[in-house]
Amino acid sequence: MGIKKAYGVYHADGGIIGELSYVWGKIKGTAHCALCDITHRGVSTKKEWKNMISDLDFEIELLHLNEQPPELEEITLGKTPCIVAERDGAMEIIVDAIQLEGCGKSVDSFRNILQSALGS
Repeated sequence: MGIKKAYGVYHADGGIIGELSYVWGKIKGTAHCALCDITHRGVSTKKEWKNMISDLDFEIELLHLNEQPPELEEITLGKTPCIVAERDGAMEIIVDAIQLEGCGKSVDSFRNILQSALGS
């Protein structure tokens, strides 16, 4: 069975306070999220990201740390940012923080890593 859905979990909290804390941390050099760098340029979602996810056979839902349901948080705790796939009734990390960092902010590199993780 293929991927039913995937979740991209940022290494940052959502909401106004979470976003401001992350931006301030980026400025100070104390906050970093490789998934944020792949999906966003500044405060806007990259066009390349939107195009890539529209070509997938499944949805990737992007979530912040404080937006995760408990069952997802249990898998990602201390392992963010990451991509978690739901398949065969189970969830597993298919792209980890080190792999995301290795993308160097590139959507194309992420696509290659994702395809490799999916065996395609």
